[in-house]
Amino acid sequence: MLLAPSSVFAADLFAADSTVVPTAAMQLPLAANGAFYAALIAIGTLVFLIFVAVMGFFLLRYGKLWVQAYMSVADVSLPSLIRMHFTKVNPNVIVQAKVMSAQAGLDIGRKAGISTRRLEAHYLAGGNVMNIIHAIIAAARAEIPLDFDQAAAIDLAGRDVLDAVQTSVYPKVIDCPDPSRSGKTTLSAITKNGIELRVRARVTVRTNLEQLIGGATEDTVIARVGEAIISSIGSAETHFKVLENPDMITRVVLDRGLDAQTAFEIVSIDIADIDVGENIGARLQSDQAEADTRVAQAEAESRRAEAVAQEQQMRAMVASNKAHLVLAEAEVPKAMAEAFRAGRISAPNGSAI
Repeated sequence: MLLAPSSVFAADLFAADSTVVPTAAMQLPLAANGAFYAALIAIGTLVFLIFVAVMGFFLLRYGKLWVQAYMSVADVSLPSLIRMHFTKVNPNVIVQAKVMSAQAGLDIGRKAGISTRRLEAHYLAGGNVMNIIHAIIAAARAEIPLDFDQAAAIDLAGRDVLDAVQTSVYPKVIDCPDPSRSGKTTLSAITKNGIELRVRARVTVRTNLEQLIGGATEDTVIARVGEAIISSIGSAETHFKVLENPDMITRVVLDRGLDAQTAFEIVSIDIADIDVGENIGARLQSDQAEADTRVAQAEAESRRAEAVAQEQQMRAMVASNKAHLVLAEAEVPKAMAEAFRAGRISAPNGSAI
């Protein structure tokens, strides 16, 4: 601080002659400077105490987490923990995720690795941070390519990324048809000779992480496999061929590439059971014969009705003709009488009657 001219002058006087007694005018600037310095010291002390109190609060609250991250070389600084406090991010989750990543040997670099900022962003976006860290570690152990961005995208899309990785490592078996979805336990297909076959298949699939986002789900896979099985059985000449070689169905189905644009890759399709059902062809022929019989009966009844109607029409015509005949016979006596009166009829001897 710069001293006032009067204070500098007074200080010089004191230095020149210590016997000089300061006057009242000289004591006023000295008192003002002392009060100013005291106020500055008080303010500085208060600010320092507030800073110490705030830092003490954060140290007490997050000191254990910071020490854990530091000892694990997880690259989580104390300012980052303080920032999480104000951004409403759970620091326990972030620190645990960074510690697990560091101990698993994953890249936790701040530029391209699993950084604290990226974990905070995924947490604020509503993602499951621990789930994707477990998935990335499991994928790394199984030598499956899966980076943080891909795992985060799958998680935010609503898919269980950890279950997807586990399904990639340990394939999943799907029943076709699935009783829990369709309520049916077998697929019904008919060969060319009309015999019904009831088939139950098992489809082994594993997750295709590259097509997990936007890929079709299990329902599509089940529908495609069921359609292919029914089609392959329908192309068989007899049911004996299918019973002798059930693998002909699986070969045809696998060759169709049914896992295209789906979230799964079909590993194998196995026929678990085949039962012979009804003779649908014979039943259909019987039903067709019965229908043809009914049609023939209806046509015969129609012709009979037409014949009866024609017979009645002929009888009516006979009756009408008889009536005309009676009328004509009634006119004969009248004509004869008229002829007698007119003299047009004579007796056999030549005389008029």
